[in-house]
Amino acid sequence: MKLQLQIKMNEALYLRNPENSELGKNILKHSIQLIYKAGFEVFTFKKLAEDIGTTEAGIYRYFENKHKLLVYLTAWYWGWLEFQISFHTNNIEDPSVRLKRVIKLLATAVEDDEQTIHINESLLHQIIISEGSKAYLTKQVGEDNKQHFFKPYKDLCAVIGNIISECSPEYKYPKSLASTIIEMAHFQNFFMNNLPSLTDFSETKEESEIIAFLNDLVFSSLKKS
Repeated sequence: MKLQLQIKMNEALYLRNPENSELGKNILKHSIQLIYKAGFEVFTFKKLAEDIGTTEAGIYRYFENKHKLLVYLTAWYWGWLEFQISFHTNNIEDPSVRLKRVIKLLATAVEDDEQTIHINESLLHQIIISEGSKAYLTKQVGEDNKQHFFKPYKDLCAVIGNIISECSPEYKYPKSLASTIIEMAHFQNFFMNNLPSLTDFSETKEESEIIAFLNDLVFSSLKKS
C-alpha cells in the first residue's frame, strides 16, 4: 500500500526549499551518496557541485553551509522514522508489543523507500549511525536548539517515551530511556561493524543480537520499576 508521506521541515534550515525543484532534490540525493561514501568531514559543496554537474553557488542558494545540510538530512530522517513507527504500531493495542516493534525498527537495517526517489533511506540510515551525532555535538548546539532544529528528534523521543510510560506508568525516566534506545541501537551497530571488541556481537554480527540486547536492557529496567 502506498502511503502519502509529507515531512514538514524547519524553514530555518534552508534558504530555498530543496523539495520544490529538481536541483534541490539532486542536492539531497547526491549529498547522501557522497557523505555515505566518503564521510562528512571530507564532504564539501565543491565536490557535491561536481557530482551533480552544477555550481557551488547554485548549492549555496539552497543551504547556508554543510552543517545546515546535515541537520536537514538528520531531521528529515527522524521525521520519516516517526512516520514509520506510527504506521507499524498503529493497530497494536499492547504497549509492550508496540515497544518491541519500535526496538526492532530502530535496530534493523532500513530499506530504501520507493516513494522518495530523491532520498535513499537505506544510505541515510547508515549516515545517521556514523555521522548523525555530528548534527548536535557542536559548539552552536544551543543556538541551533533555539531555532528548533532538533524538534523531529525530540518528537520521536516523545513518541517512544509515551509508549514506555504506557508499559510502566511508574517508570521515572521514559524520555531518557527513549533517547538511550535510539542512540544505543546506532552505537551498537557501529561498534559491531567497526569496533567489535566494544560489543558482544563481534562473531555473529547479527542485528537480531542487538535487538535482543535492547529488549533485555529496556524491559529489565521497566520490570524493576
